[in-house]
Amino acid sequence: MIPIQPKHAILIGFCMTLLGVILPFLMVMRVIESTLLLNFIAFTVPIAGLFLGIIGAASLTRRL
Repeated sequence: MIPIQPKHAILIGFCMTLLGVILPFLMVMRVIESTLLLNFIAFTVPIAGLFLGIIGAASLTRRL
């Protein structure tokens, strides 16, 4: 497994959380069609991004 830098983990987590905001917005505005798979992705991606960001922040503070 390739070790990931804490700053990269925080950045990826932020992008995943941002995606979790953008996807439901696009579904509500009817730009993209709301499907069960897309709803599941819009629910799980920000949670995973939040955990990844927390792990990255914890790793960053542990290194300092």
